[in-house]
Amino acid sequence: MDAEIRLADPADLLPLHAVIERAYRGESARLGWSHEADLLSDQRTDLAALLGILADPAQVLLALFERDRPLGCVNVADKGNGLAYLGLLCIEPTRQGERLGRQLLAAAEDHARKAFLCRTIEMTVIEQRRELIAYYERRGWAVTGERRPFPVPLDPPYFMTVLAKPLA
Repeated sequence: MDAEIRLADPADLLPLHAVIERAYRGESARLGWSHEADLLSDQRTDLAALLGILADPAQVLLALFERDRPLGCVNVADKGNGLAYLGLLCIEPTRQGERLGRQLLAAAEDHARKAFLCRTIEMTVIEQRRELIAYYERRGWAVTGERRPFPVPLDPPYFMTVLAKPLA
């Protein structure tokens, strides 16, 4: 595979947005294993939010491309005081299981460490996604015991499990 991970630019956002939506929501997401399609049916994000990431000097959107085709992305944000936040990690559903997510995860951790000079990185995962939490635990992330409310009010409410990893 001829894959490249690089900073996304505005021209990448439309095709990356399509990958994000296919990976997180709807019937296409069920082709992979890391989706939220059984829990949520709304849109995962929008182009305005992705443009906001690119415009913010404390954030990056790393994108994985095979030739010129986007296969996934991950958002890394510098939260200050040595803490980074990881979000929006996704891989094209039909390409999950090829270790592409591991590559993006490693690139995100490396960026947080080297570019943002962070000592710790954290993420949140919907607590019902136990197999996804276990995936991150196998990659050195630890459940902190902290729960945060899901960012959109739902009835019944969802909660997010916080995971963290030291960046040595």
